[in-house]
Formats: sequence, C-alpha cells, structure tokens
Amino acid sequence: MNKRRFRADDPGRRAWQDPEKIFPAIGLRKGMVFVDVGCGEGYFALPAARRVGPKGRVYAVDINADAVAHLREQATKEGLTNLSAEAKEAEAAVACEGCADIVFFGIDLHDFADPVQVIRNAKRMLKPSGRLIDLDWKDIPMDFGPPAEKRFPVKKATMMIESAGFTVRSVQDAGPYHYLIIASRQLQFNKNRLFRPGCTGRMPGFLKKTGHREKI
Repeated sequence: MNKRRFRADDPGRRAWQDPEKIFPAIGLRKGMVFVDVGCGEGYFALPAARRVGPKGRVYAVDINADAVAHLREQATKEGLTNLSAEAKEAEAAVACEGCADIVFFGIDLHDFADPVQVIRNAKRMLKPSGRLIDLDWKDIPMDFGPPAEKRFPVKKATMMIESAGFTVRSVQDAGPYHYLIIASRQLQFNKNRLFRPGCTGRMPGFLKKTGHREKI
C-alpha cells in the first residue's frame, strides 16, 4: 500500500474528497472559528479560511514545519489574514481556550502518538456549543491511504471520542473512502436550571442523534 502525501491543491483528491461538500455537512459558516489539527499544507485550512471570511478565524497546527511554512506562504499570497498556522505536536497544541466552533481532524486522528490527549485538547478549545469533527479512513480494502492496521474503525474512533467527554451525534459516509463523525461536548446539566420559566429543555437541532448513517 502506498503512502501518499496530499498537496493543498491536489486535484485528484478533490475528486473524492471535496472540502466544499464537507463544510456544509459540518455546519461551517461565515464568522466561525475553525481549528484544523494536523493541517498539512492546508487542504482544509485554506478553503476554511475563505469560507469563514474576515470575521472568522482559522487556527492550523501540524508537526511538519515544511508543510506549515507552505501553508503560511499560500495564505499570505491569498491575503488570508484570518489564518494562523503553527508547527507543533498535536498533543501539546491548544490554539485557544473555549473559542472554537469546530475542531477538525482531517484523515489524521490515527497518526497521533496519543490521540486521546489530542481529543482532550479539542475539548479545551471548543465553545460549549462547539463540534468535534473526525474525518477518517474507512476500514475497507483500497489501493492507498494508511495500512489497515493503523486505521481507526468507526467503533474505535467513537469510543475514544466519547471517553474524552464527547457525545457522538452522527456517523456519516463521506465519499467512497471515508467516514465522518460529528460530536459535541457532553452537556453538564444543572438540575436547578433545567425547568426555569421560558426554558423548553429542548436540545438544539444539530445535537439530535440521527440514529442512521447519512451520505454527503
């Protein structure tokens, strides 16, 4: 199986993994704060910065200093002043405290030395209403991608995410090679505030568990 490095402008990858189709599925909108953990050369970080606009913010982190340098250069060329990138281990990376609407893992959660710690870091970065997104390789035969023994099947990824204090809200098919997990922070209920006047007690729509697989 070939180990392939994907460029930020890789047209072949876009044919089966298009950020512009994934972003609407995860709810990324103008003005949001998006954290890309394991950003590489910016395949997701660059279009995310364009999408959130000047009132939004993108934080990108990757252990590969050369990839981060390439990302910074491209962001400068495009005038994307809302994007900042840092070369750092994901296990030590906390871009902000409680500021992110979305923390995103783009086909890389299986690469980290301590993925559970990386997920805990994501919890620190997220707003109470924020979402963790794990886009990763399906556990099926294919001619590229990481070796089968290195991949995280959906069940394993779900267990790790939930063990770090998240609730998995949906698992979706994201094209022929990947799955997409959407999770939210576990809500800490205060029993004295559950039924105050004017409070319906209903959860926001995006927090409802789908109970079935969806396709992007």
